[in-house]
Amino acid sequence: MTPPEDILLIQAIRQPEKTLSFKLDGWDILIRQARSAGVLTRLGLLLSEHHLLNKIPQQPLNHLKSAIVYFEQFEYTVAWEIKQIQEVLNKQNIPFVLLKGAAYHQAKNKAGAGRVFSDIDILVKREQLGEVEKVFLTSGWLFDKTNSYDQDYYRKWMHELPPLRHFKRGTSLDIHHNLVPLTSKVCPDVKKLWMQAETVKGGILVLSPADRVIHSAVHLFYDGEYEHGFRDISDIDLLLREFSKDEKFWKSLISRSTELGLKEPVCYALRYCYYFLKTPVPKDVLNLVVKQHGEIRWAIMDFLFKRALLPNHSTCQDRWNDLAIFVLYIRGHLLRMPLYLLIPHLLRKGWMRLSGKAGH
Repeated sequence: MTPPEDILLIQAIRQPEKTLSFKLDGWDILIRQARSAGVLTRLGLLLSEHHLLNKIPQQPLNHLKSAIVYFEQFEYTVAWEIKQIQEVLNKQNIPFVLLKGAAYHQAKNKAGAGRVFSDIDILVKREQLGEVEKVFLTSGWLFDKTNSYDQDYYRKWMHELPPLRHFKRGTSLDIHHNLVPLTSKVCPDVKKLWMQAETVKGGILVLSPADRVIHSAVHLFYDGEYEHGFRDISDIDLLLREFSKDEKFWKSLISRSTELGLKEPVCYALRYCYYFLKTPVPKDVLNLVVKQHGEIRWAIMDFLFKRALLPNHSTCQDRWNDLAIFVLYIRGHLLRMPLYLLIPHLLRKGWMRLSGKAGH
């Protein structure tokens, strides 16, 4: 297993000034690692923040400046797209909460700086799903998944509608009514999230600081997809650093995650943020994390997550990475759905894929 200290991207994030000693071959690896992990812009902005950007060789500087210029344009696009979504829902006086990357952007969180994403996620109230679906379908949005099985699957079991895409702009939209599927054992009371949501720029609602961290942790550690695992652990690291300026934050994070029944993914987030990025998590909080599982369980989870959350690049992987990611993929499915539902679903999707009927 590759130790974090040996990975150039992690070195650069932990100690940006170390990049001044990198040779061109080291910069080549660093740029490739950052690009594959989805944090190239974030790296450029970090170096700029530490007044290092113009002290590095021209070749990597070109890549970083290009990424920053792209992100600046992306910010305008996201802001405009959020406004369009707000206008559509305001027509029917339907409240919504921005989630994940779009929320970080709108709330001006540090995690939003350099964060590029492919779709916008929102949370609406389940009892208003019919109204929400109707207003979007009459405003230029179409379902990405059109076969009847996927439509039924999302509506009956999932925590969101089938993904939507605007027919002109090509923008993707995920409409959630909970954080995890209804079939999950840890499906929280979503009313509690609404009660603590806060208003940010433009009159937009986002989750409370603690709930933003909790949702990010749930998305990462219960989803089963780790292509952008390092970017997501970096998101949580930045959220924790920002929110922990309030000395009451750590206590509220633990109590809130317990209240929502989502303490386990938060414990994973705290453990691996500290492991990879040395996030300043208080010792007493880390001690609580250790008590979440016994030594054998932690040894297994460490074997898996300390590989799956590394940057998705060959220089960061060993022979066990593929196995770890596969096991976590299966685990993610099991967390979202019981076996008696999961097995028929996987068999059905496998048959549809072989027969060319799986859609997207």
